[in-house]
Amino acid sequence: MPKMIVSVDDVVIKEVQLTKDRTTLGRRPYNDIVIDNLAVSGEHAAVLMVGSEVFLEDLNSTNGTYVNGKAIKKQVLQNGDAIEIGKYKIKFAGDNAAVDFDKTMVVKAQSPAAPAPPVAPRPMPAAASPAAPAASAHPAMDALASGMHGAIKVLSGAAAGREVPLTKVVTTIGKPGVAVAAITRRQHGFVVHHVEGAGNPSLNGAPIGKDPLPLKSGDLIELAGTQMQFVQT
Repeated sequence: MPKMIVSVDDVVIKEVQLTKDRTTLGRRPYNDIVIDNLAVSGEHAAVLMVGSEVFLEDLNSTNGTYVNGKAIKKQVLQNGDAIEIGKYKIKFAGDNAAVDFDKTMVVKAQSPAAPAPPVAPRPMPAAASPAAPAASAHPAMDALASGMHGAIKVLSGAAAGREVPLTKVVTTIGKPGVAVAAITRRQHGFVVHHVEGAGNPSLNGAPIGKDPLPLKSGDLIELAGTQMQFVQT
């Protein structure tokens, strides 16, 4: 099923499955995909599913809709197309999409009928010192592999007592259209930053802004009137 993957500042904040013939994007809370930013019109654009094709149509927005860097009025979307609306980036993933941004790492197994020939290790010159390990291109995946675990405990509100494990690279918390924050798993720990809304989220009483803040076990997060505690094991 095709979907839209919404990110800001290279952090994925939501994924929306395209299950309807018409899916709207805009700043107003009644849109299917709410983008709370002043550069986004109330009803900015619409995604139309016609048979096997998916169209993106600009709804006469103030600042325009861009696909792969070009302003469009109505265009057929191809798998992997990059849509820009304000400061938000939306990636279109068609039915045949195999990679889900940085949330999923796809590993293709080698066919047993055609094993790769063994490669002899290259000897290191005697005078050479061991090379330092290269920096990983996927620090978030390194964190997953390291066995680092975290969770959010809800302390107040209707969901008080609930514990949400942080099993994904990016976990969003809050209420869309009100206040949303994202907790991202990195190589050396977890960080939190404000994504959208005017709910004034805070970390241990200090405001959470757009810049990621490191989390430590026991930290208190308040978002949209709900208190939560971060726990890391």
